[in-house]
Amino acid sequence: MFIFIEKAIVGMALLRMISGSVEVLAALLILKVNEVEKALIINSSLAIIGPIILIATTTIGLFGMADKISLSKIFWIVCGVCCILYGVKSGN
Repeated sequence: MFIFIEKAIVGMALLRMISGSVEVLAALLILKVNEVEKALIINSSLAIIGPIILIATTTIGLFGMADKISLSKIFWIVCGVCCILYGVKSGN
């Protein structure tokens, strides 16, 4: 019995696993350095990884759905992701 898993799903899952592993490693590193200043630097560097993973995962998903979704809907999804990134980066 063979279960077919789409390539896009595998790619998205792998990116999320890598992202989660980086988060766990960063947490362990924060515990190891045991200094607030260095912990903040480590934490801030994670702020770069999060949006990159979000964009990459969304891109893979959109390519996986490209034949099932209209170009206008892809445009709105991309706009939504941009709004999320803008909202997260703009702060208050």
